Amino acid sequence: MRHFRLGGAKRAFLNFGKAVTVAASIMVAMPTAALACTQIYMGPQTTASGDTYVGRSEDYSDRHSKVFGIKQPQTNPTFSSYENWNDGDFVWTYEGTTYRYTFVRDSPTGWDNHTDAYGEAGTNEKGVSVSATDTGDYNDKVKAVDPTGADKGTNTGLGEYNAADIVLSCASTAREGVELLGKIIDEKGAYDCNSIIIADANETWDFFMVSGTQWCAVNMTKVAPDKVSVDPNMGNLKYDVNLSDTSVCLHSANLEETAKTAGSATYFDDGQLDVGTSFGLADPGAAQYSRYVQAHLYFGDSLTEGTDYTLGKGSDGWSGVATLTDPQLFFTPSGDKISLFTALRSYATRGENVSGLNSNENASIWPVGNDHTVETHMFDIRSGLDSSIATVQWEALSRAEFSVALPSYSALLTQVDTTIFPEDDASTWNTLDSTYNANNDYEQDLVSSALAGDVNGMPLDYVLMDINTLAFQNRSTMASGTRAYLDALQKEIIAQQEVVDAKMQATDASGRTDLANKAFDVVSKATYAKLQTLLTEMRDFYNNGQKNADGSTTFTPSDYDATNKTLKDPLQYASKVVAPTITTQPASASYVQKDAATALSVQATEPAGTSLSYQWMKSTDGGKTWKKVSTSDTYTPATTDEGEAQYKVVVTNEGGLSTESDVATISVSKPVEPEPAGSMYRLYNPNSGEHFYTASSYEAGSLVKAGWRYEGIGWMAPTSSSTPVYRLYNPNAGDHHYTTSAAEKDSLVKAGWRYEGIGWYSDDAKGEPVYREYNPNAKAGAHNFTTNKAEDEMLANAGWNQEGIAWYGVKQ
Repeated sequence: MRHFRLGGAKRAFLNFGKAVTVAASIMVAMPTAALACTQIYMGPQTTASGDTYVGRSEDYSDRHSKVFGIKQPQTNPTFSSYENWNDGDFVWTYEGTTYRYTFVRDSPTGWDNHTDAYGEAGTNEKGVSVSATDTGDYNDKVKAVDPTGADKGTNTGLGEYNAADIVLSCASTAREGVELLGKIIDEKGAYDCNSIIIADANETWDFFMVSGTQWCAVNMTKVAPDKVSVDPNMGNLKYDVNLSDTSVCLHSANLEETAKTAGSATYFDDGQLDVGTSFGLADPGAAQYSRYVQAHLYFGDSLTEGTDYTLGKGSDGWSGVATLTDPQLFFTPSGDKISLFTALRSYATRGENVSGLNSNENASIWPVGNDHTVETHMFDIRSGLDSSIATVQWEALSRAEFSVALPSYSALLTQVDTTIFPEDDASTWNTLDSTYNANNDYEQDLVSSALAGDVNGMPLDYVLMDINTLAFQNRSTMASGTRAYLDALQKEIIAQQEVVDAKMQATDASGRTDLANKAFDVVSKATYAKLQTLLTEMRDFYNNGQKNADGSTTFTPSDYDATNKTLKDPLQYASKVVAPTITTQPASASYVQKDAATALSVQATEPAGTSLSYQWMKSTDGGKTWKKVSTSDTYTPATTDEGEAQYKVVVTNEGGLSTESDVATISVSKPVEPEPAGSMYRLYNPNSGEHFYTASSYEAGSLVKAGWRYEGIGWMAPTSSSTPVYRLYNPNAGDHHYTTSAAEKDSLVKAGWRYEGIGWYSDDAKGEPVYREYNPNAKAGAHNFTTNKAEDEMLANAGWNQEGIAWYGVKQ
């Protein structure tokens, strides 16, 4: 939340509760909003996931455009401030190449076409995130001895205009970012008082700019992992930490001395300096106190009216919480662990659950979720993960009350859809800001502006703006239906993000950037389409006299299932990022002609939860070409023709992503018919690679039914001779061996082979040689026997050892 903002003829400026316009003063029935950003931290022990949640809602004015984009690395950049009416005097140069980072910033429209204004939320490629800024304050005693650049009227010192950009550009860790900001303030001072969150996968720091030259940073995850923190622009929030322990606190060298010089130094009972009380404004006003109490009670803090706070009119003219007994930076929540959805909705709370502080019932109470919120972000920080994916940035480019937040792996993100998120180009945004605001009434919450412009091609920023304006300005008829639908949409995004995240964590580092870009593109487009439809229906409802087509007067989105509180048409996010997984593949099999085949099938899981479709394919040329044969979830192959065919199935989800199964080979053999005595049946086991030979047609037939392939008659053996062929079986390898050598037989038996008797006889007349080959690489099926000399030579060329003639068959 900025103090000042240079606008144009129709821009408003906020400065500590005073509103000014260049064109004319605006008379209002209540005080203008003072410092109204709200920063919220939820420690890892308070959340259901064990993650750290931290972020901020920025409050400035109605219908104020925001740009989400990516800043590419720069070499030796100079950072200069445009903090006030004219170019500020702050200049700082970084020597080296900066990091890539995401940003959310003001559009150039109100900044004389500057494209670097107020970069307030982002994550750089090192996994450092910044949430900035939560405007603070300081008391008159400190102001007298150490004024900020703004109060000196010199426009000097580091301010919120580019503090976030400096950290995101230059810091590789959160601690490094804290030290960098501290060093700059030590050298150049501070333009104003602010609180800035700087975080990475290991630490989350709250950096306080407490006066013109003094600062203090607290490691929140170290000192308060089991606490929640809410900072609604209150410089007097108390935190009792050991200022000498650099693992929990870093600060300027003269922090305590400055407070002593000012005569404001206050101490805790343990002797530690109470920084908040020493530097902060004693009474920041009801607009701040009311948000403090609303948010604390949202998380179940045990605050009691009359004891911890009083209701009434505050010193700033706002109603609500007039006094606060003990303002603390950290508190212990109660109830269930905080879910991601609950965390995101905390930035929209309006005191609905608080007696006397419900802003929906009393417009003079300034709430957390107010109509001046222009952007809300929250970082979901997961410890233990690689820095590239540890942080998921949830971004809502408008008021939190009637928006949804989109997730992104912002440390990896390198591109965004510029239709949904236009680039920070002055010409582009000047056109957009004039197109989507009726009569150029920029930053006024007018229904006429929410009805202006074609929804098609409208940036997401303005789609959300219009939804918020229509729902807020027509609360009695449009708020409940709009919020119910957006809640259902947000919950679906969260659920599907879990599916996408599982894939991200399983993805190799080399593929994560592409996945991050794809995921953000998909969720952005899918959500954008839903919101465009919602806005169109809201406009139709309003233009129809605030009536639905059936005449009812409470707006109900057509896509909302009120009974189940879900979307009627599910969001296609995870289904377009995560493909189905086949857990059981189709099985190869062998059949005898005209046998009944078992249906081919697969088992597939769909992480995204959508329905699956199937396309079975068949190849008869070894997989070179494929023909579609069925769209059922199973397929039964025909067994009429002898031969081999390959089958596979393509499984597709509703998002259009497909997974292809392994190939199954179906072999169809001719039946084993009894042949004349001496016929040697040759069979092949496609699983083990073994060839098997037998003189028994019954055994051959049994093996075929068990999945072996019948390859016909290998040779003719004599019914008897003086040279038997011994058959042996290896129970370890599972294959057979055949030999005419009694010595070889005995040796194999000693080695553990089983002797199975005489298999057949060799022809003593040496009619037809049977060649023996050995595969030195095979564990099973190591020997092959054939009468075909060409087969013998082919195997030799393939690396088999030729072992000569094994025996003889009868010459035919």
